[in-house]
Amino acid sequence: MAHTIGANLVGARRVARPLFAASLISLVEWFGELGLFCLQLFRGIFVPPFEGAEFARQFDELGAKSLPIAALAGAATGVVLALETQQTLVRFGARTLLPALLIVSIIKESGPIITGLVVSGRAAAGIGAELGAMKVTEQIDAMEASAVDPLHFLVATRVLACIVMLPLLTLVADFCGIAAGWLACNLTHSISLQLFLEDGMKYAHFTDFLPPTLKTAAFGAIMGVVACFQGMRAWGGTDGVERAATSSVVLSSLFIIVADVLLVRFIQVVFP
Repeated sequence: MAHTIGANLVGARRVARPLFAASLISLVEWFGELGLFCLQLFRGIFVPPFEGAEFARQFDELGAKSLPIAALAGAATGVVLALETQQTLVRFGARTLLPALLIVSIIKESGPIITGLVVSGRAAAGIGAELGAMKVTEQIDAMEASAVDPLHFLVATRVLACIVMLPLLTLVADFCGIAAGWLACNLTHSISLQLFLEDGMKYAHFTDFLPPTLKTAAFGAIMGVVACFQGMRAWGGTDGVERAATSSVVLSSLFIIVADVLLVRFIQVVFP
């Protein structure tokens, strides 16, 4: 019996090793295909024709229609930060620092990362599902047969729209977060909006505001590229569309978090 158990363990190890190697190879292949996709996109994005009408449509689809959820997420973040930090600051006798702490934390980190994750949940899923459906129904092949470059018409317009709209949506989320935070502060401690902004902006500088807002353009690029890549390589009918939409959200959110860690350190080095 011991001999049988030992043989089974050896067999399981032999099976596990090829599975691990196959998974590693698939991961390397995926990153390689993604790199080639980004290279083709970078080479073709500045080459005419420029799809102005489609670009404007993506502005509306990815920007205007994401505005309510970005504003709501920013407002909720402001309220939670105000209520939670107020109790901590009161405990240490530093309630007067609440406006500064709230405004600086929102514009430097909370607003950008919350906006990136919330918008990626909506926009990346939509892009992945839309392009995945076009891929499995051979609409993309029909576009290529009609001499229409899918890289220009489908991918470049969506990636550029994500890059442009994410900083603008971040500004909206920051504004709503600060406004909602002021309202939350008034629930327990009456303070005028003018005094709240004066106390908050006293410790906030231009370098605290601009780099974190602009870094969301990188979030938009990540979201657009990953979602388009997953959609363009979809296969297997409706199951493939579902996989493309799900993987677009998961991967874009994961890469946004990793990019945020790297960009925060980069901003600290460049703007000490």
